Amino acid sequence: MSLNKLALIRYKTIDACLRNKMRKWTLEDLIEKVSDVLYEREGIENGVSKRTIQGDIQVMRSDKLGYNAPIEVAQRKYYYYSEEDYSITNAPMSDSDIQSLKQVVDLLKQFNGFQYLDDMSEMIARLENNLYATTHPTHNCIQFEGNDLLTGLHFLSPLYQYIRQNKPLKITYKSFKAKEAHEAIYHPYLLKEFRNRWFLICNSKKGDQLLNLALDRMITIEVAQSVQFLPYTGVDFDRYYSDLIGVTKNRTDRAHKVILKVNSKNAPYLITKPLHPSQQVLHEDASGTTLRIDVVLNFELEKDILAFGDLIEVISPRNLRNSIRKRLHAASQLYETS
Repeated sequence: MSLNKLALIRYKTIDACLRNKMRKWTLEDLIEKVSDVLYEREGIENGVSKRTIQGDIQVMRSDKLGYNAPIEVAQRKYYYYSEEDYSITNAPMSDSDIQSLKQVVDLLKQFNGFQYLDDMSEMIARLENNLYATTHPTHNCIQFEGNDLLTGLHFLSPLYQYIRQNKPLKITYKSFKAKEAHEAIYHPYLLKEFRNRWFLICNSKKGDQLLNLALDRMITIEVAQSVQFLPYTGVDFDRYYSDLIGVTKNRTDRAHKVILKVNSKNAPYLITKPLHPSQQVLHEDASGTTLRIDVVLNFELEKDILAFGDLIEVISPRNLRNSIRKRLHAASQLYETS
């Protein structure tokens, strides 16, 4: 049975509702919720019919997609899962699904040697590992970096769609420094990942300065219906962030020539795992290796340099060297005995 995108959205929305034990769900409630999600994600305004949702429930109950969902009806009115921890996302794949996915993985692996598909290496490894785990119930043989406690990832998919549809957004946000959350209008342009955290690159209606909002600090997002979307012109985001470590950059920021010296013992690590794609070796001798990177001076750069402690020295520029020196001195003061 083929599964199209809209059907999958409906199934996952119904599943999310039935997993929410904090309320009772009538058929009308499910219809309303699915209609809202379809509007938010796909811009579909005419909602969904009662017959469609009833058909979806029957499909989820059946073995057509391998769900066999234990959907029951209480008092001839309220729909619920009779198994406490059930979710269609936990349903095992059928043998035919596994074989089809294996063929997709094998095909992707054949193309993975091409440069323009280099970024797919991790995705292919994830798929292959998950398939192996499904067909061979033994220990896991590969682990990926991740943070299961990270919040806000459920905003990722709708934000992606809003960016593509040029939708201005009303976002309730609470920064680390703020005592209370605040609501404001933002115009979204880009989703950017850095060290397993996702950020929305956007602009507020008050100025032309690019902002970055962490998804894990967002509380609610919705389309700002009566606001005209403001495109951010004159910026190629691929080039704009090419001279950056992290996400913190003003439009007027320019890359600086940063010279670093690494001791000889740890130089091989930084040579094989560069701080930035612009990194190049300027000099090597018995005392260590001198490197150059061309990047914007920002918080994330300092954080990366500080992570190496006494293993790395900032030679220039002077303001970066002084900033690192002051921060290392302040850190050492924490360990001074009275």
